[in-house]
Amino acid sequence: MLSYRHSFHAGNHADVLKHTVQALIVESLKRKDKAFMIHDTHSGAGRYDLQSEHAEKTGEYVDGIARIWGEDCPKAMHPYLKVVKELNPSGNLRYYPGSPLVSGSLLREQDRMVLTELHPSDFPRLRQEFRGRRQVKLYQEDGYQRLKASLPPKERRGVVLIDPPYELKNEYKDLVKGVKEAVKRWATGTYAIWYPVVRRQEITTLERALERTGIRNILQIELNVEDDNMDWGMTGSGMIVINPPWTLEEQMQELLPWLTPKLAQSEQANFRLRWIVPE
Repeated sequence: MLSYRHSFHAGNHADVLKHTVQALIVESLKRKDKAFMIHDTHSGAGRYDLQSEHAEKTGEYVDGIARIWGEDCPKAMHPYLKVVKELNPSGNLRYYPGSPLVSGSLLREQDRMVLTELHPSDFPRLRQEFRGRRQVKLYQEDGYQRLKASLPPKERRGVVLIDPPYELKNEYKDLVKGVKEAVKRWATGTYAIWYPVVRRQEITTLERALERTGIRNILQIELNVEDDNMDWGMTGSGMIVINPPWTLEEQMQELLPWLTPKLAQSEQANFRLRWIVPE
C-alpha cells in the first residue's frame, strides 16, 4: 500500500518542526571538517509546488511555512529558512523542500547522502532532482532494508532520517525494529525519527517501546498546534532524536516557546521537550 502523498501536506506545521530540527543536526555535523553521511529512509519527491492541485486542495502550508515566511525568526531557524528561501529566489513562497532537498542544500563536497523511496510516482521526481549529484545515491527500495545494508557508513559520522507515512498498522513496530537493528550496527550515529500526533496512545506506546530497546540518549521534541483530540486528525508532531548534537536541546529550549504560538491553531497549543532515555 503506497497511498500516502506528501504533496498534500508539504510545508505544514509538522514540516516546519521536522526540517528545522533536521537542518540543526546537519549544521552540527558540519562543525568538523571530516566527512559525514546522511541516510534518508523515506525520501519523498524532493521538492513540492505549493501552487499544485494537491497543495492547494488542503492548503496546509498556509498554517505552516507561510506563517513564518518573512518573519524575523530566531537564529535556530536560519539554516532551515535559508534552504526554503534559496528555493524561492523571487521572495514569493512557491516551492517547498522535502527532507532530501533540505539535506542536499546543506551538504558539503566531502559529504555523502543515501536516499530511498518506494513510491512509483515520487521516485522519478526524486531522481530528477538529484541527477548529476555524485554525492547522492538513490534506491527505489524499502527504506529499512537499504538502511541495514548501508550501516555502518565508512565515514563513521552522520545522521539517519526516518519519516515513514504511518499508513499501515505495523508501521510503529517496524520503526522500532528498524531502529534497534540500525543502532546495533552503528551505535554512535544520530537517528532523527519523525512521528505524527493523532492518537496519544500510539505515541506513548512508541516511547515505551524505545525505552525497552536499551538504547540510551533519546531526546523527544514535540509541538502540538491543538490539544490532543482523536476526532480532529493530526494535532501535532514530534522528532525523537537518538544521540542528538549536544547543542540541540538548548536550541529547542529557546525555539519552541517562540514557534509554538506562531503555528498554534488553538489556545491549547503546547510543546514537549524531554529525555525519553538520558545518556
